[in-house]
Amino acid sequence: MDIIIETPRLVLRRFTEADAPLVYQLNSNPAVVKYIHEPALQNPEQAKEIIRDIILPQYRNNLGRWAIHTKENNEFIGWCGLKYLKASGETDLGYRLHQFAWGKGFATEAAKHTLDHGFIQLHLKAIMGKAHVDNTGSINVLQKIGMQFIKETVEDHCPLKVFMAANPNR
Repeated sequence: MDIIIETPRLVLRRFTEADAPLVYQLNSNPAVVKYIHEPALQNPEQAKEIIRDIILPQYRNNLGRWAIHTKENNEFIGWCGLKYLKASGETDLGYRLHQFAWGKGFATEAAKHTLDHGFIQLHLKAIMGKAHVDNTGSINVLQKIGMQFIKETVEDHCPLKVFMAANPNR
């Protein structure tokens, strides 16, 4: 297991192609993907493509979406991580958790440690976070970890609130 971050309750590790069933289970739940501009996955092959074409290439830059497991029982609860957005030149903090893991502070814990990792280990200058304007849970996470609201925008017909954090060490 290629562990990237450990928190008091969580382990964040790199995905492998063998994790396609985990990604499929997460991304096929309509409640989980309600506020993103991606449809729920219809088959496991789509999850393999996401891992192969989107997640794994980011690892070359020490970025990426990392699988989150609880330390208590090693249960997969979702992902969190940093992704370079080529079109804007920004680094995006993102997370997605199973519905059963909502409301337990896991997203905040994973996101805060990921933000710190980006600043301390990767020396990133700034990190962005985006959430659908109606996704109050995700907006709360971004605010709790200290990100500042910058603006509202629309991407792929999706109305978003954009947040940013600057590296305090630079």
